[in-house]
Amino acid sequence: MAKHGAVPKDGNRGDAKPQRGLRTVRGKASEESTLGLDRLIHERLRLGIVSALAVNNSLSFNDLKGLMKTTDGNLSVHARKLEEAHYVTCNKSFEGRVPKTSYALTPLGRRALERYLDHMEALIRATRDR
Repeated sequence: MAKHGAVPKDGNRGDAKPQRGLRTVRGKASEESTLGLDRLIHERLRLGIVSALAVNNSLSFNDLKGLMKTTDGNLSVHARKLEEAHYVTCNKSFEGRVPKTSYALTPLGRRALERYLDHMEALIRATRDR
């Protein structure tokens, strides 16, 4: 017997009719080939971090947290993903006895953002030209 609220493997709860005419994209490879977007930057918070760093030489962790209106943990996880991809650098230092973490956009990160923005602009133009 299924647990209350469980969804069958086919994803159909039985209480909704499938909608016709809607196309879905399944699987990471087809998403990337369909959209052609850098999935790392496309996520909202990571796009915000990279964009903020693109117009500032560097920003402190607290400055980014305030700009992004997010939590310490959430910012830390997303900043680390960008750091692992070499899109941002993280510099840890001390001001007196207070630790300070700051981030800066790398040349690779800037190029990735420029490619992402070029692609989004092309999508917007193509959509408006229809």
